[in-house]
Amino acid sequence: MKQGKIILGSEEWCSLPELGIPAIKARVDSGAKTSALHAVNIAPFIKEGEDWVRFDINPIQKNEKTIIHCESKLIDKRIVKSSSGYREQRYVIQTMLEIGNEIWPIEMTLTNRDSMGFRMLLGREAMSGRTMVDPEEKYVLGQPSVESLKELYKNASARRTGLKIGLLASNPSLYSNRRIMEAGEARGHEMHFLNIKECYMKLDADKPEIHYRGGKVLDNFDAVIPRIRPSITFYGCALTRQFEAMKVFCLNSAKAITQSRDKLYSLQLLLHHGVDIPTTGFANSPLDTDDLIKMVGGTPLIVKLLEGTQGKGVVLAETKKAAESVINAFKSLNANILVQEFIKEANGKDLRLFVVDGKVVAAIQREAAAGEFRANIHMGGTASIIKPTAEEKKIAIKAAKAMDLKVAGVDIIRSSKGPLLLEVNSSPGLEGIEGATNKDIAGEMIKAIEKNFKIHE
Repeated sequence: MKQGKIILGSEEWCSLPELGIPAIKARVDSGAKTSALHAVNIAPFIKEGEDWVRFDINPIQKNEKTIIHCESKLIDKRIVKSSSGYREQRYVIQTMLEIGNEIWPIEMTLTNRDSMGFRMLLGREAMSGRTMVDPEEKYVLGQPSVESLKELYKNASARRTGLKIGLLASNPSLYSNRRIMEAGEARGHEMHFLNIKECYMKLDADKPEIHYRGGKVLDNFDAVIPRIRPSITFYGCALTRQFEAMKVFCLNSAKAITQSRDKLYSLQLLLHHGVDIPTTGFANSPLDTDDLIKMVGGTPLIVKLLEGTQGKGVVLAETKKAAESVINAFKSLNANILVQEFIKEANGKDLRLFVVDGKVVAAIQREAAAGEFRANIHMGGTASIIKPTAEEKKIAIKAAKAMDLKVAGVDIIRSSKGPLLLEVNSSPGLEGIEGATNKDIAGEMIKAIEKNFKIHE
């Protein structure tokens, strides 16, 4: 036996003092390279110019009342393959491990371990050169009693005041999602990041349920903010409908999100409510291409994929030949497209008006990059502050109301005929508009939820 090494069993109790975790049971696994810590509500943020991560942990298995709110400097993001073959990107932190009478720094990945038997996994990188493992033994270094655990965590059971709000989305590190989590916490609410892909549901007339990875039942939520990316619209809206069936207030309803994602139906709905749009054509057959082009005033014209987003799937056809080629190419792929008149006088500029609960809370002008006609920020466009006209504000509010959206990004283009509506987005990004206007739009979204529950400042 090598001198000075700590002998560990296959299971041991340890502590993570920098995270405020006085006792946690770990699975000692020399077969695993990296250590892992159970974490939920994982949200990256910037602290003094550095990347940090905020997360919650229930350090005692099957005890959700005991909760520790943690913060740690972020040192990496890493793709980790679990023992079941599931690959996921995880945040990596470094923190001090105290075990026996020794203490040293270790790296740990953060992941939801609700489906695992242990809140922590101690891997070989953390143990190398310091420990030896006797797999036949457990708790070589002792274990706390139930009473001593209660004493250690006596101050960790207090829950936050305010509402319990879930952010239903796919990527916790996205700027918009980080800001919404921060804004909710800043206003005293208990915020939970709910990864769409980790939710599943029980359809039951008397007691509908949504479960989270590991079998945890998502109950007692007051409100949910759906932020559903287009590629997962069907499942994200199904989950939103399930929350609605559970009498949870959803900031945007499943019905509103679904109809806003159908570009053709949404334009028909907007016209029905008296909102002007550029002249638009839609056809199922490439045989009608010639008349379709004439219908929107000839070329140049815009061809849009119905399923496109953030400026993707939008093509400017400058000549009749180019238009025919693009339309027929899309049609040969059985893609649904819209053909729309090109507003030349807009000069590659459009307006994004952000509507929350029937009010325009911010507006920017987006200008396309050189050689580009699409003004989307994701396509290299730039944002600047602009004061929308009363008519433009009225159109934006009317459009959000027509789509039944409490939160909407409304895109308007200025034409010689007056302002025309381009699109209504049910999960508008916050980065460009908050950066340009310096307004707390995420806070306005939280206020809209508070208003529903009659919570006032």
